[in-house]
Order: sequence, then structure tokens, then C-alpha cells
Amino acid sequence: MEITRIFDLLERHVKQYNKPDALASKVNREWVKISSREYQEKSNLLSYAFLALGLQKGDRVTVITNNRYEWNFVDMGASQIGLITVPIYPTISVEEYEYILGHAEPTIIFIADNALMKKLKPVIAKIPTIKNTYTFDEIEGEEIWTVLLDLGKQHADQYAPEVENRKKSIQPDDMFTMIYTSGTTGFPKGVMLSHRNLVSNCIATSTVHPFGAESKCLSFLPLSHIYERMLNYHYQYKGISIYYAQSMVTIIDDLKDVKPDLFSTVPRLLERVYDGILQKGKDLSYLKKQIFFWAVNLGLKFKLHGGNSWFYKIRHRVADKLIFSKWREALGGNTKVIVSGGAALQPRLATIFWAADIKVLEGYGLTETSPVIAVNNLVTGQVMVGTVGPPIEKVEVKIADDGEILCKGPNVMLGYYKAPDLTKEVIDEDGWFHTGDIGVIVDNTYLKITDRKKEIFKLSSGKYVAPQVIENRFKESLFIEQIMVVGENEKFASALISPNFEFLHSWCFLHNVKFKDNKELINIPKVIERYQREVNELNKGLAFHEQIKRFRLVCDEWSPQTGELSPTLKLKRRFLYKKYDSILKEIFSAGGGK
Repeated sequence: MEITRIFDLLERHVKQYNKPDALASKVNREWVKISSREYQEKSNLLSYAFLALGLQKGDRVTVITNNRYEWNFVDMGASQIGLITVPIYPTISVEEYEYILGHAEPTIIFIADNALMKKLKPVIAKIPTIKNTYTFDEIEGEEIWTVLLDLGKQHADQYAPEVENRKKSIQPDDMFTMIYTSGTTGFPKGVMLSHRNLVSNCIATSTVHPFGAESKCLSFLPLSHIYERMLNYHYQYKGISIYYAQSMVTIIDDLKDVKPDLFSTVPRLLERVYDGILQKGKDLSYLKKQIFFWAVNLGLKFKLHGGNSWFYKIRHRVADKLIFSKWREALGGNTKVIVSGGAALQPRLATIFWAADIKVLEGYGLTETSPVIAVNNLVTGQVMVGTVGPPIEKVEVKIADDGEILCKGPNVMLGYYKAPDLTKEVIDEDGWFHTGDIGVIVDNTYLKITDRKKEIFKLSSGKYVAPQVIENRFKESLFIEQIMVVGENEKFASALISPNFEFLHSWCFLHNVKFKDNKELINIPKVIERYQREVNELNKGLAFHEQIKRFRLVCDEWSPQTGELSPTLKLKRRFLYKKYDSILKEIFSAGGGK
């Protein structure tokens, strides 16, 4: 059947796949599976309940939760009667919740658990449009979402015909959802996306890998983000069973449980997996350690499209049996593809995982483009490490005179909610969306991202510095968890470094460095000297004007919860500049140290 609206996926799933495990979440330490038919039935019951509550087409339904199968019941139940889902990250600040809820003006809200309810209750009290609040977990004194299933059953006969009429009236270009951007610079904007936007994207990306109804995936990136949200529909379109991880903390255990064929991630999480593997290698006995790092160095020389000599292939087979097979086992033993998006992936990471027969497909897009603009394609063999692949079907890409990537296609958003002027700033009269990213087309095929247009800065010498490229290089170090490169209008580039404290603590133990806390640790001369050596080594591969001339260590671990990172682990530069204002001034002062 033809798919033109997102809720069409539900009927298609029942008719074409009818799986016993369309969706699954862990409840009380056991995987609970939801069949295609149960998925459809519960979604329909919520549609009836929403109508019984008097919700009208265009009303907003907000969902604030970790990933779980109930998300889908609300999403489909709302969308098939013309309600607009507004997902919000469960990890943002109270101020951001106040802004988004006040701006979106939802009528009904779903909240995951008691911790979120305590945080949000005072905020909800300030939003006059919110009429009903439901929780997914059972919380004393709060209405649990299952009361809506009972309400739906009571009104099924009354509203079943109305649901069918509503479905027929909904057009592909009608607004389907509103997603608030993570706001790396100030408060987020409400991105209005239509059914066509997301349907076109999940169908176009369905041809980049061969997996279908026989396969399983693990979902752990937040469904409140467009990347995992679209893939959630992509998996349903392909009939792939979706297993929702309990949390970011349980991913390794969940991978071993589910043994998925594929999953999606952001580069920082992949970097942590790789750093963890390397750390385990360093803890091996002398002989095993030599074998381990021999295999790693061999893997880094792997050539994706042939060109590996017969001697290399023999050594690679040995490395695979001794080392790389254990990497695959650590990722569940069945992972064949990892899709990486949300930020730039270090080419060495892609290379080493391909060498370990774990195929990493890097892609690119934005919330405003639903999100995928380009992605490497396993099916056609159009894969180039260091690029985000060719543009997907029906999406046009061109590079503007100043290097900015422009995009046109059915994936481009309807606009920003309540902000027509901002919409006009990013979508020109010819329909081209201006991404704000700088890039090039390689071999007339592959899109390569080089930096964010707004983040590139100019030194007082007139030389331009692209901070993301440098930051990604420095994050290859086991000593560095996060780094922000600074220096606009200054004589030289400098950096704030948030150390990888777990690794640094181990280093201190081995080198007999005593400290009572991280604040004291980052000021110890021996530690600063070790970081200076690391910076000097990493500077060697950079142009002179790009090299980090001064740096300061900070004692904070940056995270979305503490505000330094967005929910997708991007630097919130404005926040960081404000938080470390005195340190930044000291770096660039006349007598500012290194």
C-alpha cells in the first residue's frame, strides 16, 4: 500500500509484517513485546480517548519520556486524528521546559516518571492550555496513561467511524509534528514538519541498507530528537523489530540481550565505545597487549574499497580471529551496521570499525530537513570514509559561493512555529534551505562537511579557524573528553579542555600523583605538563594558525544535564563562553600563561 501519511505505516505493518515483536521494552527486567496488531489496537484506543476528551485537529500533545513502546501508541493515536505531537527531551532545564511549553501551548501532556513529574509539576501549573496530564509509570496521585485505554474502549463504537473520517481528511502536507531544536545558541525554535517531510525521508533512507522484517534494531538515542524519531518510522517501514534500550547506561547489556542487526548512534558515543576498548587493551598482560595493538594498528590501515594486499589480508584474518571478533561480541555479536549522525565522525573510527566488520554508515541532516540530506549507502556501495555520503533520493544539494550547503526537497520543513521572519532567513525564494554548514562535494558524489558557518572564526591576523575540525582531532586523545576551541579576533587559537577524568585518574594512580578532587587535580603541574605534551603532539598535524597555543583544563564534566552540551552532545558554545568567561579572559590576557 502507498504510504503518504505517517500513520499509514501502522496499517501497512499489520497487513505486510504482522510481527509478534513489532516493538519491545524492558519492564521489570523482562523484555515485553508488542505485536503489530496490539500496536494498532492501542493506538486506535488512544485516538478514541483523545476524541472523547474533546481534542480538536491541530491541538498539541506533548510527550516527555525516555524511549519506550508507549511512545508509539501516543504518537500514532494522536497523528491519525490530526493532533500534533510535540516531543521534548527529558534532560533539559526547567527554564527550557517553561519556554517550550509556553510557546507550543499543548492541550495534553505525557510524562515518563516520578522524577520528571516533580520537576515539571510547577511548570505545568503555569501553562493554562494544559488540560490533562498522564504518566507512563505508576505514580501515586497521578493519572496513569492506561486510563485512556479504558476511556477509548468505552467510546470505541462512538468514535471508530470518526477516526476513519479524520484519517481520510489528513493530507500529506498537513503538519504532523513540531520538534524544538536543541538550542546550542539560545532558546530553541519550533520546527514544523509535515507527514510528507518524514514519509519521504524514511522511504528514501530505506534503500541504504539491506535489512528488513527478519532483523532487529536497538533504539537508545532519544525519540524526542528528529534523528531517532525518523529512524523509528524507517524501521517500521522496513518491518525491523524495534527494541528500546532501558537507558544510556544499560546499552552494552541491552546489546548482548537483543543481539541487534543494526542501531544508530552519535559519534561521541562511538568514541566512548572505542576508548573503552582501547583502555581494556592497555590493561592486558604484556603479550596480549602487543597482539591487541598490533591488530588496532593493522585495522587503521584498512582500505574500504580494495587495495589491501594479499599479505595484509592474511594478517587481517588473524587479527579478526584474535581481536576484532571480540569487539563484535561486545556489541551483541550480531551487529552488522551502525548508522552515525548528529555530528562529524572521526575517519579513523569509521576505518577501524569497518576493519572489524562492523560497517559504520555516516549520514548528515538537520531537524529542519527531517533530518537526512545525505548518507553513505551500503546497498549501492557508495561509501566514502570522511564524507556523509551521496544525497538521498529526491533531495538536491548545492554549495553556495561562500561554501554553505543548500538543500531542496520534500524533506524541507514547513517553517518555524510562530516565526515567519526566521523561516524566511533560512528558506530562500527558490525553496533552498540554508543549512548553516560549510561543505564540499567530493568526486561529484559525496558530501563532506567541513564546519559550521557560524562557528568558523577569524584571528586578528585574518586567518580563519574551523573549530570543529580541530576539536574532533583533539578528542582522539584518551586524555580529552571534550574541548572547545576559541580565539575569535585574537592573535592565536586556544582551548578549554574538559579531561577524560576516568582515564586521567588511572594515569595519576600509575604515576603516583595524589589529589583530593578534580579541582585540585587540574592544577597539579605534572598533570598540566602531561596535557601540554598531548597538545604539542596533536598540534603537529595542524596548520600553524590552527594550533592550540594556550589551553586551560576545567574541573567540570560537560553534559546535557549541566548545560554545556545539547541533548545530542554538541557544544553549547554560548553557555560555555558565559560559564568560563573569567578563564577565557585570562587565557588571552597579556600575561596569560602558556
